Amino acid sequence: MSLYSRRAALKSLGIIGLTAPVGIQQIIHKDYRPATSFHQGRTKKKLTAITMGAGSRGNTYGGYAAKYPDELDIIGVAEPISIRKERYSNLHNIPRENQFTTWEHAFNRPKFADIVIITTPDDLHHGPAMAALEKGYQVLLEKPIAQSWEECSEILQKQKEKDAIVAVCHVLRYSPYFRKVKEIIDNGTLGKMVSVQHFEPIEHIHMSHSFVRGNWRVEADTNPIILAKSCHDLDILRWWIDKEPKYISSFGSLSWFKKENAPEGAPKRCTDGCPVESTCPYSAIKIYHKNRQRTYVFDLPDDKAKHGEAIMDEITKGPYGRCVYHCDNDVMDHQIVSMEFEDDITASFNMEAFTNYGGRRTRIMGSMGHLYGDETDLYVSNFRTGELTHWNVHDHVEISSGHGGGDYGLMQDFLHAVDKKDVSLLSSNLDASMESHQMGFLAEQSRKSKKTMQVDN
Repeated sequence: MSLYSRRAALKSLGIIGLTAPVGIQQIIHKDYRPATSFHQGRTKKKLTAITMGAGSRGNTYGGYAAKYPDELDIIGVAEPISIRKERYSNLHNIPRENQFTTWEHAFNRPKFADIVIITTPDDLHHGPAMAALEKGYQVLLEKPIAQSWEECSEILQKQKEKDAIVAVCHVLRYSPYFRKVKEIIDNGTLGKMVSVQHFEPIEHIHMSHSFVRGNWRVEADTNPIILAKSCHDLDILRWWIDKEPKYISSFGSLSWFKKENAPEGAPKRCTDGCPVESTCPYSAIKIYHKNRQRTYVFDLPDDKAKHGEAIMDEITKGPYGRCVYHCDNDVMDHQIVSMEFEDDITASFNMEAFTNYGGRRTRIMGSMGHLYGDETDLYVSNFRTGELTHWNVHDHVEISSGHGGGDYGLMQDFLHAVDKKDVSLLSSNLDASMESHQMGFLAEQSRKSKKTMQVDN
């Protein structure tokens, strides 16, 4: 957090400033018990898995097997991009007969593993999920569940029919920071929850990379951004509040990344002699070649000396070199969702592209306390005692994976759920994830219709 934003946060809590109440001008450091750890110990047996999609997320969950080989063994992979399939197979020592080009090919075989990890693109979630459940596999399913409420419902029905364990990768539920917020809510420190303000700053380079040039830029090919990016946030709000949603409304638009905002003379590609390339914050040459940001999408050669040439070739010919004002993107670059839950609890969520930072920010207002957090630090004001407490995640937990430890936290809980045949060990089981997905689909209906949607529970 920047000095300015931290000072603003502290001022909002009354920690600094001339008007701070007597007795709380300084932070009182009072440790809560450590956040729930995602380490539950080893599973009774080593489980086996097939990964479908060896991109970024497939490698994230596969990384757990590489770190904890006594718990998980990746024995199969389906991936159409040859270099990804080869690298993934080499990492996990996958035999040639278990290396497949598409997910369909893997299901031509009789069941040969315990688990299927589905990290295919959004539009390829429904097919492999249905096939895996039909074959009798347990499933780890990357979010969003599918592209429509109907497809999500079909997966749920099949899961019930097969009595299978399906974990949706709502990894924030497994992050020690987000679990600590849940703990503070549930232990009554804040009293009765009254309202929540939650904010996801996507960060402008991330937005241009993933949602303007990248794989999630077109709603019909993936999902609306409120689901593709922010179903995490709707899910965490549903989990924290733990009440049924009643009404949802949403507004948003694609306001900046479109052709009418292109600088005068800007060509279709950043490498085609753009007159403002040197000062454009979205210059592909600057982002990928000069700063080497987010270059994992290019599957660069092992020889680092060849990276510069390979990157220039990619941005000269491929989608990531296009001018952000001349792409075929249609997803929103800012959106708000307003929600009313049972017990008159209100919540607002803002998804914003135009920030220079990432990391979610949250304020929770209760009858007896107030919480502010930024994914690292939590500040809690207790109205009863006048105390202000501070909790920092790094003081309590060693973060060993992405999403603040949530990636491996999910893997740990999922493997234990499969090992013990106990879905209650999962926070993000399919039933729970359907609830927040419904909120996302209704938010999008509201945005398009300009109507408030009533939630049918």
